[in-house]
Amino acid sequence: MTQPIMLVTGGSRGIGAATALIAAARGWRVALTYQSNVAAADEVVNKIRAAGGTAIAMQADVGVEADVL
Repeated sequence: MTQPIMLVTGGSRGIGAATALIAAARGWRVALTYQSNVAAADEVVNKIRAAGGTAIAMQADVGVEADVL
């Protein structure tokens, strides 16, 4: 069985970051988006990876159609 993937928009801070960390702890591979704070996004990704999970961060503003196509 393939490990599931979760996309967390706004995953670099607050509820999004908490969601990404919990998802990773429960076995999901995580892709998260951030709008401008790459350091915060990298911190979440690094925490997930340090715990043995898989994660990537992508800069995107889901309010901008071109960013999500």
